[in-house]
Amino acid sequence: MDNIALIESFGDFKDEKGISKIDLMAIIEDSLKTLLRKRFDSDDHFDVIVNPDKGDFQIFLNKTIVEDEMSEDDDLEIEISEAKKIDPTFEVGEDFTMEIPVAQLGRRNILTLKQILATKLQEHNNAMLYEQFRDRIGEIVVGEIHHIRHKHVILLDDEGNEFILPKENQIPSDFFKKGENIRAIVETVDFKGSKPQIIISRTAPKFLEKLLELEIPEIQDGTIMLKKVVRIPGEKAKIAVDAYDDRIDPVGACVGVKGSRIHGVVRELKNENIDVIQWSKNPEILVKRALGNVTINKIDINENSSYALVYTPVEEISKVIGKQGQNIRLASWLTGYEIDVYRESSEDDDVELREFNDDIEQWILDEFKKVGLTTAKSVLDKDTESLLNMVDLEEETIEDVKRILREEFED
Repeated sequence: MDNIALIESFGDFKDEKGISKIDLMAIIEDSLKTLLRKRFDSDDHFDVIVNPDKGDFQIFLNKTIVEDEMSEDDDLEIEISEAKKIDPTFEVGEDFTMEIPVAQLGRRNILTLKQILATKLQEHNNAMLYEQFRDRIGEIVVGEIHHIRHKHVILLDDEGNEFILPKENQIPSDFFKKGENIRAIVETVDFKGSKPQIIISRTAPKFLEKLLELEIPEIQDGTIMLKKVVRIPGEKAKIAVDAYDDRIDPVGACVGVKGSRIHGVVRELKNENIDVIQWSKNPEILVKRALGNVTINKIDINENSSYALVYTPVEEISKVIGKQGQNIRLASWLTGYEIDVYRESSEDDDVELREFNDDIEQWILDEFKKVGLTTAKSVLDKDTESLLNMVDLEEETIEDVKRILREEFED
């Protein structure tokens, strides 16, 4: 097998994987040097020249000229008498360079070279695949279901690239059939051994973001901003949106007439309930909007602790909390505030401070009574700063008292 025939034997692989001629030549050079190191323990005495224009390569061996009968290594040394047959001007100690035809390496070494080439071509392809999909993390991909296993599903795209969709990245109501095409986002790309492993997800909030970009042109062109997206996959999601132009209704644009725009997204997410709200820089407004269409009488925001206390009529509490606590949990994630809800008590519901003497020391209760605060509600209705100016108590003590009083009205 001559040099060109050896290169052309990899032509199908090159065309299939899209490896450029230059890259293929670099791989051939590296493979040849690997073989030489295997055969001669070193490639220090060899020069490999690859010509990408001609699709050919040459191997040159540099031997040292020694006195006759003084050669200790025929592979690396040549006797002076043999050297002078080629060029009479040669002297002992000089370098003697000769070309090594590939066929001279022997059949076994040529087969080894082909194996090395195939391995390095695969390594090159794996590296290219890794770089390609590392740049696509967070993007939607489409794949056909190839294998369905207990802990994950394997998909293949049109180019034969393999994606892994773990069970935990599947929407709980997902039901897959072999041959079905599904969409997901690229979540991570890592090497497992020498092969890239592409993990995809249908549960990440980013998947919902990308679906919205596909369905709503105003999000894709930047007219409407997705401020934050949170979701409980397959159950419920909340989206905060805003618009650069005050004349645009971002919520209406996302939902569409009778939900026409968001319906495709809901269907893709297996009927996941999606609430769309307008973003606000005002934390109280944002918390109120995030909780949805419920009656809220008052919201106390503690910016330092990212804590929001929501007061609502007793009949509204179940709506604020939502099914299995989903509504209040998503609202907390969306706003960044830990939201607690308390029923708004009437005067009839108020409790005398003396009823708390088992939990609060009497001298502390007396401090409140001195300034006319004799009921739980009268204390809770005032902020901590006001109470510090009214009673001779430490801030920590006041906060402990308010916590105990709030628990009385907690649903």
